[in-house]
Amino acid sequence: MSSSTVGNPGNQSPSRGASKDAPPPLPEPLRVPVADSHTHLDMQQGTVEEALAKAASVGVRTVIQVGCDLAGSRWAAETAAAHENVHATVALHPNEAPRIVLGDPDGWSRQGARAAGGDAALDAALEEIEALAALPHVRGVGETGLDHFRTGPEGMAAQERSFRAHIEIAKRHGKALVIHDREAHDDVLRVLREEGAPPVVVFHCYSGDAEMAKVCAEAGYFMSFAGNVTFKNARPLREALAVAPAELVLVETDAPFLTPAPYRGRPNAPYLIPVTLRAMAEVKGMTEDALATAVAANTARAFGYRP
Repeated sequence: MSSSTVGNPGNQSPSRGASKDAPPPLPEPLRVPVADSHTHLDMQQGTVEEALAKAASVGVRTVIQVGCDLAGSRWAAETAAAHENVHATVALHPNEAPRIVLGDPDGWSRQGARAAGGDAALDAALEEIEALAALPHVRGVGETGLDHFRTGPEGMAAQERSFRAHIEIAKRHGKALVIHDREAHDDVLRVLREEGAPPVVVFHCYSGDAEMAKVCAEAGYFMSFAGNVTFKNARPLREALAVAPAELVLVETDAPFLTPAPYRGRPNAPYLIPVTLRAMAEVKGMTEDALATAVAANTARAFGYRP
């Protein structure tokens, strides 16, 4: 889930004259096929088959289905096993770890209200994530990381312990580490330095500025940009994209969240990748085909599949 929006996509502003529940129209197809590097098909309307067919019709032929909790990670692994153009990542979202340890009396998460399980419950959940990460159709460990926006000080210890454990799981199994970083840039980079980053790191829904993009580029970290790069107030993101090396750039939807302009506030889905990619190409001063060629190769390289 996004580094800048977690929850109901209705938090976004609907485009003028359209119902916020109406799916945006199909964009013009891409000439060079690409991948959606981060999506949540389990949170979207319709079937997996319908979503994949709609995406493929506009040149989005591969999707990375991302797990955020045990149930979602199991589902991601099962879906990837059933569809050759779906690859999975598995993890406990940064906001999930404190819920496991401290409980979730308000039932904010989709599991509903939960009692506190303590460190033992987190360890058990991490053991299952590790077992899933060993599967061949699971290509990444994530989304993991730190979220200083939604988790208060009382949950920071559980969140960081979980992040460190995910880093080790990614390294042990040779999988990409997919990072959720919300208002936690310095601490995320600190933990990566302290633990030693795995060979492949992907900053999902990149939310840093241009200076951080230079740090990520020097470290060889991939930066994945979502629909929020099209938002009017996203100048720092566009500045970061402008300096990010083309060989380290990915594109994602984070669907159903972060629908690109001019459809902000309506349901997002993998078929809207062309809208974001075209905006990204303009920022980078590249042709659509050149950027699509780069991100297609980058995504395959990051997640270890044949494009």
